[in-house]
This record gives sequence, structure tokens and C-alpha cells, in this order.
Amino acid sequence: MAPCGRWSRGLLLLLRPLHAGTLPRDVLLFEHERSRFFIILGWFCAGQGVFWASLALAALSPPPALVRARDPETSDSGHGDLRSALWRYGLAAGCSAVGTLVLGAGMVFSLRSVRSVMLRAGGQQVTLTTHAPFGLGARFTVPLNQVSCMAHRGEVPAMLPLKVKGRRFYFLLDKAGHFPDAQLFDSTVGAYRSL
Repeated sequence: MAPCGRWSRGLLLLLRPLHAGTLPRDVLLFEHERSRFFIILGWFCAGQGVFWASLALAALSPPPALVRARDPETSDSGHGDLRSALWRYGLAAGCSAVGTLVLGAGMVFSLRSVRSVMLRAGGQQVTLTTHAPFGLGARFTVPLNQVSCMAHRGEVPAMLPLKVKGRRFYFLLDKAGHFPDAQLFDSTVGAYRSL
């Protein structure tokens, strides 16, 4: 038999269970349990949000009124008050922006970090479970043909990007996680598809 014929026959034997039949049960393809980290991350981001919000509110509050005698010869005529108000509003806006960025980044990271990937019975649906804020977990099921892995497991050093059609950001699979059936993962969820 020609080498090309052996190669194509081997490929067909490898892919036959995916096309020929249905999986009799759900198969776990990836798992990485880091609930404690995401609970701590959630509390950290919430604390940062409260801190920066209180700092912004403190910046918005007017300074205490200073009691001093006005000298009629001084031609200050309120310019110091305008600069003080602009400074306070700028500081409040900056504090609000930093707090929102920290809180938003923590939420997006926890919503996009994958806890587990389950190939449903039948092999046509995939359930992704993310850590979600405070490690509570969020789960959704999508058709397998709407999931595309943007790189092979061997090509990335730390995080494996996974694109789901209709979702804005990539989902991240940490390579420190466990792949119980790596070959099935590579041929189903780990395959590149143009979405």
C-alpha cells in the first residue's frame, strides 16, 4: 500500500468515532480547578472598587472652608477656587477610571478563564464552565462547530485561546490544567475552525 494511502486510512480510523457515531456519554476534555484563586481575585477587585470609589467621593467633596481675612489689595478674584474645583474633578475622574479598570479587568478575566470543557453525549455540543466572579462558576453549552481553538496545545506556553462564535473575547484554558483525553480534545475542541 502506498504511504499516502496508509496515512489517509489512519486519519479516517482516527476520525471515524467522531463522524460515524455518537458518544454514548459526556466526556471531560479539560479541567482546571482554581476556585480559591478566583475567590481571592473577586474580593481583591471588590476591595479595589470600594477603595477607588471612596477616594473619588472624597475628592468630590468640597474642601473645608478656610477662615481668613480677605485682603482687598489681593487681586486673586477666585482663580484659586476654579483651579481647586478642576483639580478635584480631575482627581475624582481619575480615581473612578482606575477603580473601574481594576474591577472590569478582574471580572472579564474570571468570566473568560475556563474551569472545564465537557463534550456532550452525541459529540455535537460542548459545555464550557468558567470560574466567574468569586469562583461561583458560569456554564453554557454551544454547538461544537461554533468553537475554534486558535493555537495547538504545544504552541502556547501558558494559556490556550478558545474562540466561541457570538462571544466577544477569547476564553482562556490554562495549560497547567488536566486534559484527560488529549487526543479527543485536539480533534474536537482543539481544532481550528474559521468562524
